[in-house]
Amino acid sequence: MTDKPLFNHPAPAALDLLLSRRSGSAKAMGNPGPSRQQLADILKAGARVPDHGKLFPWRFVVFEGDARGRFGDVLAQVLEAEDERSKQIEDERNRFLRAPAVIAVVSSARESIKIPVWEQELSAGAVCQNILIAAHASGFVGNWLTEWYAYHPKVKEKIGLKPGERIAGFIYIGTATVELEERPRPEMDKIVSYF
Repeated sequence: MTDKPLFNHPAPAALDLLLSRRSGSAKAMGNPGPSRQQLADILKAGARVPDHGKLFPWRFVVFEGDARGRFGDVLAQVLEAEDERSKQIEDERNRFLRAPAVIAVVSSARESIKIPVWEQELSAGAVCQNILIAAHASGFVGNWLTEWYAYHPKVKEKIGLKPGERIAGFIYIGTATVELEERPRPEMDKIVSYF
């Protein structure tokens, strides 16, 4: 019998990675994006999150290549039906062309089971964060957005969301075209207390 913990793999490089992660603007992304294998690895890492009950209360919709433009057409059609200004319609038509890859993380929390919906939704949020970290570890920049199109019923229908499903986030992934700026971070002594 040993006194060593069963899982003891210090990884200071991983901590350095976490401390250096920051978001990059989707408007300032370019090629290259992740290869098919890199994207598969990013999604696999995304799925390695706490998940009470092993429910997998989330799924992915990936937009690459021509799919980004097709989704932009969906956004434009939705806004045209609502008589929006032509400039906004064109901006939305090009929205997903900003980044080489966009991943919709769909929260599919289930009601009426013993695992609280809140915990299932938190698991979907953890998926988004893991994807951002995995993209960063792969040498890309990521941005987690949930703007109007994440909530619009027509857009959700076109993406294929089922009743009760919601968008936890659209994760844009690409190569930074500008230097990433550090943003203010919280003063730890103001947000940490010990019981």
